[in-house]
Amino acid sequence: MNIVTRALNGLGKLYIGLLLLFLYLPIIIMALMSFNASPFYMLPIEWSTVWYETFFSNGQLIAATWNSIIIALVTTVISAILGTAASLALYRYDFPGKSLLQAALLPPIAIPWLITGTAMLIFFFGVGIGRGLHAIILGHVALALPYVIIVVNARLRTLAPELEEAARSLGANQWQVTWRVTLPWIAPGVIAGGLFAFAVSFDQFVVSYFLATPGHSTLPVEIYAAIRKGFTPEINAVSTIIIVLSMGIMLITARFYKFGGEQ
Repeated sequence: MNIVTRALNGLGKLYIGLLLLFLYLPIIIMALMSFNASPFYMLPIEWSTVWYETFFSNGQLIAATWNSIIIALVTTVISAILGTAASLALYRYDFPGKSLLQAALLPPIAIPWLITGTAMLIFFFGVGIGRGLHAIILGHVALALPYVIIVVNARLRTLAPELEEAARSLGANQWQVTWRVTLPWIAPGVIAGGLFAFAVSFDQFVVSYFLATPGHSTLPVEIYAAIRKGFTPEINAVSTIIIVLSMGIMLITARFYKFGGEQ
């Protein structure tokens, strides 16, 4: 290995290290400050769990957290079912407008959520759906579906057609082929798509802000309202809890499913 190669390797490692530092340093500082008793972030840190106690005694934030969790779980289930069914239909059948339909999956991801939220608010009031948790779920499902379909579709493209053909040659009907061959193969893709749907829903602010009703808002909306009134470190506490739980779910999922295809 010559000097130029070693220098390039060193620069590459330095770049990756700086990138990781840029991404994770704010999160680490936020987590540390959530244990600081001072509401003004005075240093050195006076270690305390007072802000976690404040969060768990804040009924409004707790209610908003449960709303976000319930909405995200319902969104995940609905999006995973509908998205998987749509992916199977796009994979197995040819029909007029199929290419246009596949292309139409990308704009909802690219369109700013401010425009999407405004359009949903106008549409929901126009058709009589109105606002509330049911409207938020519908909006979140609409946002999460493209992610699920794209991820599951990518997994389906790795499925060898010979596997399904072999199952049919052994007497399996279409339902048996789907249940025993196709679904086990695309399970990592469905789980990955479900995780995307959960993240999109739980983190969604704009659509939730437009469609929420007083007393039935989500955690991002409540955090925004709390910041407008005056930032307190209890927001750091709830954010740290969310990050720890999210990373835990991801690690557990990665432990049982290698998203490259092997279980």
